Amino acid sequence: MGRWVDIETANGRRWKGTLVPSHDLSGDRVIQLKLDSGYNIGIRIGPKDIVRAAEPPSMDPEPEPSEPPAVTVEQPNEGRWVALLTTGGTIASRVDYRTGGVRPVKTEREVLGFFPDLERDGPVRLVPVSDRLSEEIVPSDWVELAEHVVRVFGEGAQGVVVAHGTDTLAFTSAALSFLLEDLPGPVVLVGAQRSPDRPSSDAFTNLAQATRLARYPELGEVVVLMHEGLSDDRFAIHRGTRVRKMHSSRRDAFRTRDGPPLGVIEGEVISFHEAIRPRSAGPARTSGALDPSAAILWYHPGLDPRRCGAFSQGLRGLVIAGTGLGHVSLAHLPWIREALGSGVVVVMTTQCLEGNADPFVYSTGRELLKAGVLYARDLLPETALVKLLWSLGRSTDPAEVRRLMLSDRAGEFVARHLPVETP
Repeated sequence: MGRWVDIETANGRRWKGTLVPSHDLSGDRVIQLKLDSGYNIGIRIGPKDIVRAAEPPSMDPEPEPSEPPAVTVEQPNEGRWVALLTTGGTIASRVDYRTGGVRPVKTEREVLGFFPDLERDGPVRLVPVSDRLSEEIVPSDWVELAEHVVRVFGEGAQGVVVAHGTDTLAFTSAALSFLLEDLPGPVVLVGAQRSPDRPSSDAFTNLAQATRLARYPELGEVVVLMHEGLSDDRFAIHRGTRVRKMHSSRRDAFRTRDGPPLGVIEGEVISFHEAIRPRSAGPARTSGALDPSAAILWYHPGLDPRRCGAFSQGLRGLVIAGTGLGHVSLAHLPWIREALGSGVVVVMTTQCLEGNADPFVYSTGRELLKAGVLYARDLLPETALVKLLWSLGRSTDPAEVRRLMLSDRAGEFVARHLPVETP
């Protein structure tokens, strides 16, 4: 796999591309190629067809920068490798033709067979972590993944790429953002909306650009990289704590909350719209554990307060995704007061995709604030949940947990929206 071939068929058609693995039911004489366009094609080879080895297309050298960046003086980074941590998901899956769905690929040979140009800019080491689809991932997996990141940085990785399923990718990116400290390079989470053996898969371009970004010498934070639009020439870089999947199937499914993405990759140019968190001298380390005794409650009209009271039992923390500015019916105040009285940290966010949860506009918000509900301003509900798990893992004191929730740790708050604790 990964070899360039030139196929000339008896009817005069000619195809050039990279050999990629064929699926089990494609037939003995079917060759599957990845064309320069990014599409896969299956070609049935007849007795008069000609298959030749071919040279890959020549790549134009990158233009010399007019002014070398300051980081080029740091010679130890040159020639270092990128770690590719695989967790399953569509980007590391293939079609299962018995079921019509996709299944995770499980071997290094199978993964690298799909991505023959992965090491174009330098060595990449594959580190299998798990082979589950993203809906099966639980908080303990985030801790394990963070430990793998720390380990590969300790072994000399220049940057880390995490191949992950898109459905819960934003939860994982937030978790790694809170768990990891002193990063000496980027941690880039990347996914795909179409598996690499499907036509027009976005897996190849996404992973190639994620690997490029993992070599960016000035970046020292957790980010998500996915298509910004439907074409293959522009990719969005999202901060790991401010991103959400907004479409179930489009390749440009991800958006940054309350603003443009952190940066973009367009052609050979990597640029950033706002200040990035710089890399540290290291060593990378994890900060604490996650306490899974928290959950999200999504409010809706007619939600039974008794059910919510039962739902809060046994929890140490609860995120409420409220309506508008962060509201629930005042019929829910009794169980919320009871939960707060028993030491549960109750955090209010908004279901809206832009703007803040703000208790000062309407009387409902003021009543909730007076009861002790913590308003998390512009945190996404999923980011608030992950941060709450992290905060609960660092302290058993509800007051300290509240303080941690309101402290900006990984760029999760927009500067103009920084929350203020109100007694």
